[in-house]
Amino acid sequence: MSEKQNKKNGLSRRQFIGGVAAASAFTIVPRHVLGGTAGPAPSDKLNIAGIGIGGMGKNNIKEMETENIVALCDVDWKYAEEVFKKYPKAFKYKDYRAMFDRQKDIDAVVIATPDHHHAPATMQAMLAGKHVYTQKPLTHTVYEARLLAKTAKEQKIISTMGNQGHSSEEIRLETEWLQAGAIGDVYEVHTWTDRPVWTQGVYGRPETQEIPEGLDWDSWIGPARFRGFNKYYHPWSWRGWWDFGTGSLGDMGCHMIDHPWTALKLTYPIMVSASYVMDFMEDDRWQKRPFEESFPKGAIITYNFPEREGMPAVRLTWYDGGLQPPRPVELDPRRKMPTNGSLYVGTKGKLLSGDGMVRLIPESAMKEFTPPEKTIPRIKGTHEQNWIQSIKENKPASSNFGYAGPLTETVLLGNIALRFPYEALQFDAENMAIKGNDKATALLTKKYRKGWEL
Repeated sequence: MSEKQNKKNGLSRRQFIGGVAAASAFTIVPRHVLGGTAGPAPSDKLNIAGIGIGGMGKNNIKEMETENIVALCDVDWKYAEEVFKKYPKAFKYKDYRAMFDRQKDIDAVVIATPDHHHAPATMQAMLAGKHVYTQKPLTHTVYEARLLAKTAKEQKIISTMGNQGHSSEEIRLETEWLQAGAIGDVYEVHTWTDRPVWTQGVYGRPETQEIPEGLDWDSWIGPARFRGFNKYYHPWSWRGWWDFGTGSLGDMGCHMIDHPWTALKLTYPIMVSASYVMDFMEDDRWQKRPFEESFPKGAIITYNFPEREGMPAVRLTWYDGGLQPPRPVELDPRRKMPTNGSLYVGTKGKLLSGDGMVRLIPESAMKEFTPPEKTIPRIKGTHEQNWIQSIKENKPASSNFGYAGPLTETVLLGNIALRFPYEALQFDAENMAIKGNDKATALLTKKYRKGWEL
């Protein structure tokens, strides 16, 4: 991205303009039934477009069938064939740029492409005045997340990120219990996932294969560096490649780190460090140039957060690739550790959550605990319907970009730390820079292929 384009967008790579968004805001908008039991009148229905509809986008659109599905865009028409058939009245596209140019009746857009398309598609939608639902992680880079949050505010867009757990009961219970002092002052958090469940930890770039029928490969590559097609990129394993995805952390971090981010009112971290699983080959090629193309098979990433609002500093450690923190001695032997979970350590005890569970440990602490009143408004209905209702009521959605942007920035900082293993990266949030490390600072943003710039 050129400096001219940066100035046009009003935000440089190294200088945050306009003030840091309120990262710890927990904005909840309950869903209300419109028009009585019969639901909203046809005139109240939104015209919704879907971009990237073959995978998660298919599920998102299904939750939006209360509205008019007027446009569908996917680079692989064979992969998306089921969705096209389900909504035969919707206009079909392979390139979302053409969709925005040609179709002006769209009110709102759901974006569920591979990660490298999130920011370009979302920016085009917002500049066209469309409300947006963008899957997690919100963006592919830290800079993009800052820019999208700023643009959504300026354009008065009703936005949300697709981290559905932010609308869940579990995150509300964690927040209420922890903020009520259930385990005292929290100073340490561990959070983990069972991902990846796709191919990664690959050294070289796979060979070029024949492009499948119905796939517009050039549009799939979009803003990324061009390369030939391979089945390990599309339709599933793109998450494991630096140019297209954000690895296990990007996939699940906006779900898992979301919980402590909200409950502990976290802000930007001041330091991030990482280590990862090495897999040596016989000729030792991995040692010479590890993981330039894909993410490692497993990683441990540590974030240091400063004191805030009377709360102590917090160290949060992330684990993926099957790695987990040591099993707490307080956990009953009959209970399993969650597959995807979090462990909070406080001055007066511990809280374990994940896989739908929230409980204090040991068992005696849970039995003696009297939960506080439920003070955080609950969301009735799905995360998608919360966004739709927020548009109709002109209110912030559950995980709006003012919240989701800083969360995404924090998550993606962990991936930059993976590029500098065992080093301590100090993040200057105001100036968007890694102190004393120009190479790391450069990775906060990226270059875009011509025609796909923000």
